[in-house]
Amino acid sequence: MTGQARLALAGVEVVLGYKNYIEQARPWLEGKEVLSSGMTREMERAGQAMDLALQGRRVALVSGGDPGVYAMAAVVFELARARGLALGTAPGALAVTVVPGVPAVTAAASLLGAPLSHDFACVSLSDRLTPWELIERRLDLAAQADFVIALYNPKSKGRDWQYGRALELVGRWREPSTPTGVVTAAMRHDQRVTLTSLGQAAQAQVGMQTIVIIGNSQSFSWEGRMVTPRGYLRKYGGGSPAPGPMKPRGHRPPA
Repeated sequence: MTGQARLALAGVEVVLGYKNYIEQARPWLEGKEVLSSGMTREMERAGQAMDLALQGRRVALVSGGDPGVYAMAAVVFELARARGLALGTAPGALAVTVVPGVPAVTAAASLLGAPLSHDFACVSLSDRLTPWELIERRLDLAAQADFVIALYNPKSKGRDWQYGRALELVGRWREPSTPTGVVTAAMRHDQRVTLTSLGQAAQAQVGMQTIVIIGNSQSFSWEGRMVTPRGYLRKYGGGSPAPGPMKPRGHRPPA
């Protein structure tokens, strides 16, 4: 948790959130009214937080990681717009502050080494709100463009085949030896960090708290760390040439 987030919690009266995130924040919630709820109740939580704020209460709506990355900030703004509310401090308006946090992708990257030092794309494999056909298209294009790819929500109890399919799609454009990091519960007491390869990543233990980072054509493993170079050594100190256009593995140009 960032220092700014701790200060924000210290200054509120009511804290709302998904029950797991509430428990993670529990050491900073003493003396506050706490309202927790389960999965799929995001709209209800956002609406309740807004109602309390409009009554003059100081309210925190907590998320895991960063509230603007696959989290609750957008829900609040969407719902406020749908209700016809204005933002600000005038009577009847909603005063909203988005407090930045540490997104899981950067926490995981720091544990792996430096896998995000060049262009990267984050893709959630949850198709609860996004059609799977669109997720597949985004994965395929990101892999073709040679982005490092960070997978959020790779697998859940009711959704177990999308992770394997995602690896298959990326594998059309990447070698099986491509470094791949698998990090679960980054920066928490039960964290797990595994450095493997794209060809072996399907065997890794993953879940909803896991981030999977698949390297690009220049990523490498070294001394137990995963690194994606930005290109400084190549330009200023010698090194491998810049990669050419990505082609599917096994591609042969027409005769």
